[in-house]
Amino acid sequence: MTSFEAIVLGVIQGVFMFFPVSSTSHLVLAQHWLIARGSQMPPPESQEMILFDLVVHVGTLVSIVVVFHKSLRGFARSLIRDLQGLRGGTKRFGNTLHLRLALLGLLSVFVTGVVGLSCKSMFERAFAHPLAIAGTLTITGFLLYFTDSVGRRPRGLRQLTIMIAVVIGLAQAFALIPGFSRSGLTIAIAVFLGLKRRWAAEFSFFIAIPTILAATMVQALKVWRSGEPIELGLMPMAVGFVVAAVVGIGALHLVLALLYRARFRYFAYYVWLLAAGVAGQALFFAG
Repeated sequence: MTSFEAIVLGVIQGVFMFFPVSSTSHLVLAQHWLIARGSQMPPPESQEMILFDLVVHVGTLVSIVVVFHKSLRGFARSLIRDLQGLRGGTKRFGNTLHLRLALLGLLSVFVTGVVGLSCKSMFERAFAHPLAIAGTLTITGFLLYFTDSVGRRPRGLRQLTIMIAVVIGLAQAFALIPGFSRSGLTIAIAVFLGLKRRWAAEFSFFIAIPTILAATMVQALKVWRSGEPIELGLMPMAVGFVVAAVVGIGALHLVLALLYRARFRYFAYYVWLLAAGVAGQALFFAG
Protein backbone atom coordinates (compact mmCIF):
# COMPACT_ATOMS: atom_id res chain seq x y z
CA MET A 1 0.00 0.00 0.00
CA THR A 2 1.33 3.43 -0.94
CA SER A 3 1.09 6.52 1.26
CA PHE A 4 -1.34 8.06 -1.24
CA GLU A 5 -3.64 5.03 -0.95
CA ALA A 6 -3.40 5.28 2.85
CA ILE A 7 -4.42 8.95 2.65
CA VAL A 8 -7.42 8.10 0.45
CA LEU A 9 -8.56 5.37 2.82
CA GLY A 10 -7.94 7.60 5.84
CA VAL A 11 -10.14 10.33 4.36
CA ILE A 12 -12.88 7.78 3.64
CA GLN A 13 -12.72 6.48 7.20
CA GLY A 14 -12.65 9.97 8.72
CA VAL A 15 -15.76 11.03 6.80
CA PHE A 16 -17.80 7.85 6.93
CA MET A 17 -17.01 6.72 10.47
CA PHE A 18 -19.48 9.31 11.68
CA PHE A 19 -21.75 9.60 8.68
CA PRO A 20 -24.20 6.77 9.44
CA VAL A 21 -23.55 5.04 6.11
CA SER A 22 -20.99 2.37 7.10
CA SER A 23 -17.35 3.39 6.95
CA THR A 24 -16.32 -0.27 6.68
CA SER A 25 -18.32 -0.80 3.49
CA HIS A 26 -16.80 2.34 1.95
CA LEU A 27 -13.31 1.18 2.91
CA VAL A 28 -13.92 -2.28 1.44
CA LEU A 29 -15.44 -0.92 -1.76
CA ALA A 30 -12.57 1.57 -2.15
CA GLN A 31 -10.05 -1.23 -1.63
CA HIS A 32 -11.77 -3.40 -4.26
CA TRP A 33 -11.72 -0.41 -6.64
CA LEU A 34 -8.01 0.31 -6.06
CA ILE A 35 -7.03 -3.35 -6.45
CA ALA A 36 -9.01 -3.59 -9.69
CA ARG A 37 -6.91 -0.69 -10.98
CA GLY A 38 -3.57 -2.27 -10.20
CA SER A 39 -2.97 -1.60 -6.50
CA GLN A 40 -0.70 -4.12 -4.81
CA MET A 41 -2.46 -3.89 -1.44
CA PRO A 42 -3.72 -7.16 0.10
CA PRO A 43 -7.37 -8.13 -0.51
CA PRO A 44 -9.97 -6.52 1.81
CA GLU A 45 -10.82 -9.83 3.48
CA SER A 46 -7.17 -10.50 4.44
CA GLN A 47 -6.28 -10.30 8.12
CA GLU A 48 -3.78 -7.46 7.65
CA MET A 49 -6.24 -5.28 5.71
CA ILE A 50 -8.87 -5.85 8.38
CA LEU A 51 -6.20 -4.73 10.86
CA PHE A 52 -5.57 -1.60 8.76
CA ASP A 53 -9.31 -0.86 8.81
CA LEU A 54 -9.30 -1.10 12.59
CA VAL A 55 -6.22 1.13 12.89
CA VAL A 56 -7.93 3.93 10.97
CA HIS A 57 -11.00 3.33 13.13
CA VAL A 58 -8.77 4.02 16.15
CA GLY A 59 -7.74 7.24 14.42
CA THR A 60 -11.34 8.39 14.44
CA LEU A 61 -11.53 7.67 18.18
CA VAL A 62 -9.21 10.67 18.50
CA SER A 63 -11.93 12.69 16.78
CA ILE A 64 -14.48 11.55 19.39
CA VAL A 65 -12.18 12.58 22.23
CA VAL A 66 -11.60 16.02 20.66
CA VAL A 67 -15.27 16.76 19.91
CA PHE A 68 -16.63 15.36 23.19
CA HIS A 69 -13.73 16.38 25.42
CA LYS A 70 -15.93 18.46 27.72
CA SER A 71 -18.52 15.71 28.11
CA LEU A 72 -15.83 13.06 28.64
CA ARG A 73 -14.00 15.18 31.20
CA GLY A 74 -17.25 15.96 33.04
CA PHE A 75 -18.27 12.31 32.97
CA ALA A 76 -14.91 11.19 34.37
CA ARG A 77 -15.13 13.70 37.23
CA SER A 78 -18.70 12.68 38.07
CA LEU A 79 -17.76 9.00 37.93
CA ILE A 80 -14.94 9.59 40.41
CA ARG A 81 -17.35 11.46 42.73
CA ASP A 82 -19.82 8.56 42.52
CA LEU A 83 -17.12 6.07 43.46
CA GLN A 84 -15.91 8.25 46.32
CA GLY A 85 -19.49 8.68 47.54
CA LEU A 86 -20.07 4.94 47.59
CA ARG A 87 -16.80 4.37 49.40
CA GLY A 88 -17.53 7.08 51.95
CA GLY A 89 -21.13 6.01 52.47
CA THR A 90 -22.59 9.35 51.34
CA LYS A 91 -24.23 7.84 48.24
CA ARG A 92 -26.25 4.77 47.40
CA PHE A 93 -25.85 2.92 44.11
CA GLY A 94 -29.28 4.10 42.97
CA ASN A 95 -28.05 7.71 43.13
CA THR A 96 -24.81 7.15 41.23
CA LEU A 97 -25.95 8.02 37.70
CA HIS A 98 -22.51 8.15 36.10
CA LEU A 99 -21.31 4.90 37.66
CA ARG A 100 -24.50 3.24 36.48
CA LEU A 101 -24.00 4.61 32.95
CA ALA A 102 -20.40 3.38 32.93
CA LEU A 103 -21.54 -0.12 33.88
CA LEU A 104 -24.30 -0.08 31.25
CA GLY A 105 -21.76 1.02 28.66
CA LEU A 106 -19.46 -1.84 29.65
CA LEU A 107 -22.44 -4.21 29.38
CA SER A 108 -23.07 -3.04 25.80
CA VAL A 109 -19.39 -3.57 24.96
CA PHE A 110 -19.45 -7.02 26.59
CA VAL A 111 -22.49 -8.07 24.53
CA THR A 112 -20.78 -6.77 21.38
CA GLY A 113 -17.65 -8.75 22.21
CA VAL A 114 -19.48 -12.02 22.88
CA VAL A 115 -21.56 -11.86 19.69
CA GLY A 116 -18.76 -10.37 17.60
CA LEU A 117 -16.19 -12.99 18.56
CA SER A 118 -18.73 -15.80 18.12
CA CYS A 119 -19.68 -14.68 14.61
CA LYS A 120 -16.41 -13.02 13.55
CA SER A 121 -15.46 -15.43 10.78
CA MET A 122 -18.97 -15.35 9.33
CA PHE A 123 -19.07 -11.55 9.38
CA GLU A 124 -15.63 -11.27 7.76
CA ARG A 125 -16.70 -13.35 4.76
CA ALA A 126 -18.96 -10.47 3.71
CA PHE A 127 -15.83 -8.38 2.98
CA ALA A 128 -15.32 -10.39 -0.20
CA HIS A 129 -18.90 -10.02 -1.53
CA PRO A 130 -19.98 -6.58 -2.83
CA LEU A 131 -23.54 -7.85 -3.46
CA ALA A 132 -23.91 -8.71 0.22
CA ILE A 133 -22.70 -5.22 1.09
CA ALA A 134 -25.40 -3.77 -1.19
CA GLY A 135 -28.04 -5.64 0.81
CA THR A 136 -26.80 -4.45 4.20
CA LEU A 137 -26.52 -0.88 2.90
CA THR A 138 -30.17 -1.04 1.84
CA ILE A 139 -31.23 -2.13 5.34
CA THR A 140 -29.12 0.66 6.85
CA GLY A 141 -30.95 3.18 4.65
CA PHE A 142 -34.36 2.07 5.93
CA LEU A 143 -33.21 2.35 9.53
CA LEU A 144 -31.90 5.87 8.97
CA TYR A 145 -35.05 6.96 7.16
CA PHE A 146 -37.39 5.75 9.89
CA THR A 147 -35.20 7.28 12.62
CA ASP A 148 -36.32 10.71 11.41
CA SER A 149 -39.99 9.69 11.40
CA VAL A 150 -40.26 9.09 15.15
CA GLY A 151 -41.31 12.00 17.36
CA ARG A 152 -39.59 13.44 20.40
CA ARG A 153 -38.14 10.70 22.55
CA PRO A 154 -39.06 10.56 26.27
CA ARG A 155 -36.07 8.77 27.78
CA GLY A 156 -33.12 10.55 29.33
CA LEU A 157 -29.97 8.94 30.66
CA ARG A 158 -31.68 8.05 33.94
CA GLN A 159 -34.13 5.89 31.98
CA LEU A 160 -31.40 3.93 30.22
CA THR A 161 -32.05 0.31 31.23
CA ILE A 162 -30.13 -2.94 31.15
CA MET A 163 -32.30 -4.19 28.30
CA ILE A 164 -31.62 -1.09 26.20
CA ALA A 165 -27.87 -1.45 26.84
CA VAL A 166 -28.01 -5.12 25.75
CA VAL A 167 -29.92 -4.33 22.54
CA ILE A 168 -27.51 -1.51 21.67
CA GLY A 169 -24.63 -3.94 22.24
CA LEU A 170 -26.25 -6.41 19.85
CA ALA A 171 -26.71 -3.68 17.24
CA GLN A 172 -23.05 -2.72 17.56
CA ALA A 173 -22.03 -6.37 17.05
CA PHE A 174 -23.98 -6.64 13.80
CA ALA A 175 -22.28 -3.44 12.63
CA LEU A 176 -19.15 -5.59 12.18
CA ILE A 177 -20.77 -6.69 8.92
CA PRO A 178 -19.78 -4.34 6.05
CA GLY A 179 -22.73 -2.20 5.00
CA PHE A 180 -24.13 -1.87 8.51
CA SER A 181 -23.12 1.44 10.04
CA ARG A 182 -22.01 1.19 13.68
CA SER A 183 -23.13 4.71 14.51
CA GLY A 184 -26.25 4.41 12.36
CA LEU A 185 -27.38 1.12 13.89
CA THR A 186 -26.68 2.00 17.51
CA ILE A 187 -28.17 5.50 17.32
CA ALA A 188 -31.24 4.32 15.39
CA ILE A 189 -31.91 1.45 17.82
CA ALA A 190 -31.43 3.74 20.83
CA VAL A 191 -33.87 6.29 19.36
CA PHE A 192 -36.42 3.57 18.50
CA LEU A 193 -36.20 2.39 22.11
CA GLY A 194 -37.07 5.89 23.31
CA LEU A 195 -33.72 7.49 24.08
CA LYS A 196 -33.43 11.19 23.25
CA ARG A 197 -31.33 11.87 20.17
CA ARG A 198 -28.55 13.68 22.01
CA TRP A 199 -28.06 10.89 24.53
CA ALA A 200 -28.41 8.20 21.86
CA ALA A 201 -25.51 9.82 19.98
CA GLU A 202 -23.29 10.35 23.00
CA PHE A 203 -23.84 6.82 24.33
CA SER A 204 -23.15 5.39 20.86
CA PHE A 205 -19.89 7.29 20.41
CA PHE A 206 -18.72 6.70 23.98
CA ILE A 207 -19.06 2.91 23.77
CA ALA A 208 -17.22 3.04 20.44
CA ILE A 209 -14.00 3.89 22.30
CA PRO A 210 -13.52 0.63 24.27
CA THR A 211 -15.17 -1.45 21.53
CA ILE A 212 -12.85 -0.36 18.72
CA LEU A 213 -9.74 -0.45 20.93
CA ALA A 214 -10.54 -4.01 22.02
CA ALA A 215 -11.31 -5.14 18.45
CA THR A 216 -8.02 -3.67 17.22
CA MET A 217 -6.00 -5.46 19.90
CA VAL A 218 -7.74 -8.77 19.14
CA GLN A 219 -7.10 -8.40 15.40
CA ALA A 220 -3.47 -7.37 15.94
CA LEU A 221 -2.95 -10.46 18.10
CA LYS A 222 -4.56 -12.65 15.44
CA VAL A 223 -2.28 -11.26 12.71
CA TRP A 224 0.80 -11.72 14.92
CA ARG A 225 -0.10 -15.31 15.82
CA SER A 226 -0.87 -16.26 12.22
CA GLY A 227 2.82 -16.10 11.31
CA GLU A 228 1.91 -14.92 7.80
CA PRO A 229 4.18 -12.33 6.16
CA ILE A 230 2.83 -8.79 6.66
CA GLU A 231 2.97 -6.75 3.48
CA LEU A 232 1.74 -3.51 5.02
CA GLY A 233 4.37 -1.37 6.69
CA LEU A 234 3.95 0.94 9.68
CA MET A 235 4.03 4.07 7.49
CA PRO A 236 0.72 3.44 5.64
CA MET A 237 -0.98 2.61 8.93
CA ALA A 238 0.39 5.74 10.60
CA VAL A 239 -0.67 7.94 7.65
CA GLY A 240 -4.16 6.44 7.60
CA PHE A 241 -4.46 6.90 11.36
CA VAL A 242 -3.54 10.61 11.32
CA VAL A 243 -5.67 11.49 8.27
CA ALA A 244 -8.72 9.68 9.69
CA ALA A 245 -8.36 11.54 13.01
CA VAL A 246 -8.14 15.00 11.42
CA VAL A 247 -10.93 14.49 8.88
CA GLY A 248 -13.16 12.83 11.48
CA ILE A 249 -13.39 15.96 13.64
CA GLY A 250 -15.24 17.94 10.99
CA ALA A 251 -17.41 14.97 9.99
CA LEU A 252 -18.53 14.36 13.57
CA HIS A 253 -19.57 18.00 14.07
CA LEU A 254 -21.70 17.81 10.90
CA VAL A 255 -23.35 14.50 11.83
CA LEU A 256 -24.34 15.75 15.28
CA ALA A 257 -25.92 18.87 13.77
CA LEU A 258 -28.01 16.75 11.36
CA LEU A 259 -28.97 14.20 14.02
CA TYR A 260 -30.25 16.81 16.46
CA ARG A 261 -32.38 18.28 13.66
CA ALA A 262 -33.72 14.84 12.62
CA ARG A 263 -32.10 14.95 9.18
CA PHE A 264 -30.75 11.40 8.99
CA ARG A 265 -32.98 10.69 5.97
CA TYR A 266 -30.46 12.59 3.82
CA PHE A 267 -28.00 9.80 4.55
CA ALA A 268 -30.69 7.19 3.75
CA TYR A 269 -31.04 8.51 0.20
CA TYR A 270 -27.28 8.38 -0.26
CA VAL A 271 -27.05 4.82 1.10
CA TRP A 272 -29.80 3.59 -1.24
CA LEU A 273 -28.06 5.13 -4.25
CA LEU A 274 -24.77 3.57 -3.20
CA ALA A 275 -26.43 0.17 -2.68
CA ALA A 276 -27.98 0.32 -6.15
CA GLY A 277 -24.61 1.22 -7.68
CA VAL A 278 -22.78 -1.55 -5.83
CA ALA A 279 -25.43 -4.14 -6.74
CA GLY A 280 -25.43 -3.07 -10.38
CA GLN A 281 -21.66 -3.28 -10.64
CA ALA A 282 -21.55 -6.66 -8.86
CA LEU A 283 -24.19 -8.12 -11.18
CA PHE A 284 -22.44 -6.67 -14.23
CA PHE A 285 -19.12 -8.32 -13.41
CA ALA A 286 -20.86 -11.55 -12.33
CA GLY A 287 -22.58 -11.72 -15.73
